[in-house]
Amino acid sequence: MHPILRNILAVIVGLFVGGLVNMGLIMLGGSLIPPPPGVDVNDIVSINAHIHEYSFVQIMVPFFAHALGTLVGAFVAVKIAVSRKMTLALIIGAFNLLGGIMAVRMIPDSPLWFSTLDLVVAYIPMALLGWRLGSRKS
Repeated sequence: MHPILRNILAVIVGLFVGGLVNMGLIMLGGSLIPPPPGVDVNDIVSINAHIHEYSFVQIMVPFFAHALGTLVGAFVAVKIAVSRKMTLALIIGAFNLLGGIMAVRMIPDSPLWFSTLDLVVAYIPMALLGWRLGSRKS
């Protein structure tokens, strides 16, 4: 396969797998640590109305899902890629960061500490960690 096509495939697969990890952890976290009573997690209006009722643990579930989804997505992309592995990992991080920015804008009443932690730690640093881990020689 042509190296450019393989690198494009690496990004697509990395985004897909990272998205699966993110969504899987959100769903698993929601069943292990349910949201506050009355919250419909599929309704942004409901989340916004009840965001102040979330405990620290409940609010950290999305952070870990975002961070691990980005980490795994970048790792997978690096393992598939032929070249420019750090750039491709950062592309995964940038796409996820855009999603994080959108989420922060959709839930404007989320605690500032959480929004800051999520946007600063869960995306670009995790993409770089995924690159580091994926680049290690076996």
